[in-house]
Amino acid sequence: MALIGRMNSLQVVKHTDFGLYLDGGADGEILLPKRYIPSDSPSEVEDWLNVFVYLDSEDKLIATTEKPKVQVGEFASLKVVDINRVGLFLDWGLPKDLLLPHSEEKRPLQVGDYCVVHVFLDKRSKRITASAKLDRYLDKLPVNYQSGQEVDLLVVEATDMGFKAIINGQHWGLIHKNEVFKFLRSGMREKGYIKEMRSDGKISLSLQPVGEELMGSLSQQILAKLREQGGVLALSDKSSPEAISAHFRASKGNFKKAIGGLYKQGLIQIHADRIELVKA
Repeated sequence: MALIGRMNSLQVVKHTDFGLYLDGGADGEILLPKRYIPSDSPSEVEDWLNVFVYLDSEDKLIATTEKPKVQVGEFASLKVVDINRVGLFLDWGLPKDLLLPHSEEKRPLQVGDYCVVHVFLDKRSKRITASAKLDRYLDKLPVNYQSGQEVDLLVVEATDMGFKAIINGQHWGLIHKNEVFKFLRSGMREKGYIKEMRSDGKISLSLQPVGEELMGSLSQQILAKLREQGGVLALSDKSSPEAISAHFRASKGNFKKAIGGLYKQGLIQIHADRIELVKA
């Protein structure tokens, strides 16, 4: 049986003037329209093709070799391209737009807006559907992260404390404001790191490696930049987060820790407007 809303490897069973029919198992034969027949891979009877299966405008199963921006079970930031009484329609890279029913909206949206959604298969209608109510799809699996672990992040929204992000498509996490050293917005995908597994069950995130590995690397970058600049760098613990990020792509908090460590080692002097390399 073909998996609706997912990429499938299906076998060609018949050629016609308007396309190929693929073996969908219990779902019967599934049409791959002629315009999607690949020119760079075999497509004769008994060959296998990687296709995405979904419902066409008449709610019939159809296949395409085009890969959508998101599949069933995944999260993505998609653009609203139309709105009617049924719901909102999102551009997910296929000719038939993806439906976000009004009942699945979290906040009012307009054409042109982007929205982070989860894509699911409606069990009753078998239609691929989007939902902006993300909580019901997250934090369902046991947490098994380690401090410092590298993870994939999807930024969802800004809050008073920072940015909420989805970790590996499974759990909520938070990038606190003092960890933000670059421009972020909803829908951005970033490499991140587990900073802390908190006692209340929440997960703190960082956009940089954490712990001694980060401090060692950042300290070496600072020393190298000082030597490159003749021993003086117009940054200090009073500098703006933006200025620090421009030089080192690091948060102000981590920069302060790094120069503090270098000062304790007697390698630099810290002034109000600059740091200086201590002459050996």
